[in-house]
Amino acid sequence: MASAGQWVAGARPRTLPAALAPVLVGTGAAALVQSAHAGRALLAALVALALQVGVNYSNDYSDGVRGTDADRVGPLRLTASGVARPGEVLRAALLSFAVAAVAGVVLVALSGAWWLLVVGALAVVAAWTYTGGPRPYGYAGLGEVFVFLFFGLVATLGTTYTQVGSLNAASWAGAVAVGSLACAILVANNLRDVPTDAVAGKRTLAVRLGEPRTRVLYAALLVVPYALLAVPALASPRAPLALVALVTVPLALAAASTVLRGASGRDLVPVLGATGRLEMVYALLLGLALAVTPLL
Repeated sequence: MASAGQWVAGARPRTLPAALAPVLVGTGAAALVQSAHAGRALLAALVALALQVGVNYSNDYSDGVRGTDADRVGPLRLTASGVARPGEVLRAALLSFAVAAVAGVVLVALSGAWWLLVVGALAVVAAWTYTGGPRPYGYAGLGEVFVFLFFGLVATLGTTYTQVGSLNAASWAGAVAVGSLACAILVANNLRDVPTDAVAGKRTLAVRLGEPRTRVLYAALLVVPYALLAVPALASPRAPLALVALVTVPLALAAASTVLRGASGRDLVPVLGATGRLEMVYALLLGLALAVTPLL
């Protein structure tokens, strides 16, 4: 039986910033137009975190039963390592999705945007079919597309919309920015796993592109968020405060340098954590800058 610590490790805490970042930016965009709502922001965070944990457990389960994780480096895999039975991991994934669904329904009810239930249902389906089901899209090189869509656009814009009832330029720019950073986390993860994924028949984008081009893609994804800071900076005479997020550039340079220098295997594990921290700090600074702008 897996210990509590092993279940926590199996939830892959280093990926959780990808869930919180869009909520921070989306709430900051809502505060920019003086419509932020703390309770709805907390519900959005719960939805995002539960979905992320659900994705991680379902990925652990699906890859484990397929044998994809048999020779994987990196965080503990509960199913492949044998510390937890497949059924237990599956139940953990389904419980996480259930928590996300309940919190999502409450959030939608409070906002009155009932059409978002369809978006939420699609998010749960996308979370499961990443590596689950007969034709997982994560095995076809589409993982980054769906991460950008759901952990970038949907999570950020949904957070803003449930608080404001509309969207603004800052929310759109922030959505693309955090989506790019979330993609960078997955790109680094898949770059690390290229040798084992190729053998297992998992045709991730990194496998399809090859390591050299995947390294360039990772670096390019880190550039996008800084270029997009110009959008909120130009949207209001006071919004240049958003440029405070530029202080994270050294973090981005350090991570990109490690990847571009050819780090591989276990040497890429720290890059995952570094990219997650980069996304979290970037989102926190941008969200706070947007939130305090109306107060200046």
